[in-house]
Amino acid sequence: MQQLYTEAGRSLSGVPWARYPRPQMVRRDWLCLNGDWDFAWDDVRTRIRVPFCPESLLSGVSAAPPPCGTEMHYARRFTLPPAWQGRHLLLHFGAVSRSAEVTVNGALAGRNENGYLPFTLDITALVRPGENELRVRCVNDLDPRYPWGKQTLRRGGMWYTPCSGIWQTVWLEPVPEGYIRALSVETGPDWFSVAAEGAPRGTVCFEGARFPLGSPIPVADPVLWTPETPRLYRFTVECGDDAVESYFALRTLSVGRVGGVPRLLLNGKPYFFHGLLDQGYWSDGLYTPAAPECYEQDILAMKALGFNTLRKHIKLEPEQFYYDCDRLGMLVFQDMVNAGRYSFLRDTGLPTLGITRLGDRRLNRDGAMRANFRAAMAETVRLLRPHPCIALWTIFNEGWGQFCADEAYDALRALDSTRFIDSTSGWFHQKKSDVDSLHIYFRKLRLGRQALPQLLSEFGGYVLKLPEHSFNPDRTYGYRLCRDRADFVRELRSLYETQVLPLARKGLCGAIYTQVSDVEDETNGLLTFDRAVCKIAPEDFADLALRLRAAVEEA
Repeated sequence: MQQLYTEAGRSLSGVPWARYPRPQMVRRDWLCLNGDWDFAWDDVRTRIRVPFCPESLLSGVSAAPPPCGTEMHYARRFTLPPAWQGRHLLLHFGAVSRSAEVTVNGALAGRNENGYLPFTLDITALVRPGENELRVRCVNDLDPRYPWGKQTLRRGGMWYTPCSGIWQTVWLEPVPEGYIRALSVETGPDWFSVAAEGAPRGTVCFEGARFPLGSPIPVADPVLWTPETPRLYRFTVECGDDAVESYFALRTLSVGRVGGVPRLLLNGKPYFFHGLLDQGYWSDGLYTPAAPECYEQDILAMKALGFNTLRKHIKLEPEQFYYDCDRLGMLVFQDMVNAGRYSFLRDTGLPTLGITRLGDRRLNRDGAMRANFRAAMAETVRLLRPHPCIALWTIFNEGWGQFCADEAYDALRALDSTRFIDSTSGWFHQKKSDVDSLHIYFRKLRLGRQALPQLLSEFGGYVLKLPEHSFNPDRTYGYRLCRDRADFVRELRSLYETQVLPLARKGLCGAIYTQVSDVEDETNGLLTFDRAVCKIAPEDFADLALRLRAAVEEA
């Protein structure tokens, strides 16, 4: 396999990911704990660069990485700034894959079992003046009772290298005793209101005026958020000795009949969700790009091609990604991370043969797996609900870990009534969903019965392999092989002009092409795995976005 570095990875120096990690709730004081840590497994003692997983090039682990399922040990020391004395101290982990046990100065601080979600520990009682010792013991066993995404012990094809251990920022934050734990923002067409968990009384500072927490706050001359006009409104919440900065946007998502067919509406108007599947893998950092700026580069590259939507596929990202989508104007279809066991025959083989109907109440019956998935879904919504870029939640993808999808729809709708829900992306549809979600790779595109808005949530996957930028020169995974760049551009334009555009006029509401970038064996990305080459130029493709937009607006 070729070692492929991104430009940011080649120039990486100093403490990585030193940017404030929680854009939705910003405090001024914090301490980044990324950088070099002691790292050990079995008889190996080495160093690792946090927040990169040991399987990645950027981790700096010189030995072969520990096999998946190995118990790994991280350790580092830290000293608190004197000004923090007398304040409560929170220790934040962006994500640790998968099971983590944290100790501070030898005392247990807490445990966590989900490898994709952030967790916070109050370590006030465990720290001392001077130097402190932080240790993390973790195991990534790919236990199917927990969300595991596309990690696999034997990578290949559409399954990827595991990502073990710490893979997001670790940081410390001082807070007063009665601190703000979370913010909740409700919006209307020209107003918003804010609630603060942990601090029921306080003040919202907005555009030079002050308002009580919980009261409706008017927005003069409101500008609605769209990918074309990504207007964010910023405010500050003050509660006692605590203060945090945040932001919101005004926008609505709804379903309506236009021209006799159901359409997805953004701010009350038909909108075509012209998007790409985004796996969130990087050639040198795997789950974690070399720098937060890499997200902005990907988003802007896809916007330059005319795309307005990314389907974040079977993975959660650091909050920086969603903030960049908010401020730059990129809609996100967010998948829940699958748990359960994958069956090639059931989940892929039968649907490929056209057998796409299957009851799901008796599938994936393990009680612990079901409980873990439901809990992760609820926490995912709580975490990402403040981000205006999120337009749609995907619960299950292609049957992976699927069970009781109708009940999952009801549970998710109770958590968030403001966004679309794709209960079963691809196949094994049940009764409840906001869209008819289709995956079509091996046949001509066509619409379903149109009782629901039609969404082509996966298609394409055309291959243009550039050997010098390919992870695996000997293997290629994709759905149509193109000879060269000219052939790739021609085939891609033909796909949109002869199939997607006509369907958009008839009722298709969105199309998610596979995919943003190459990933390991997959060479069906618009970008190479190392992000060095975009295989198609804006002048070759961006005009299609205007034609798709016109197709739905004129319908």
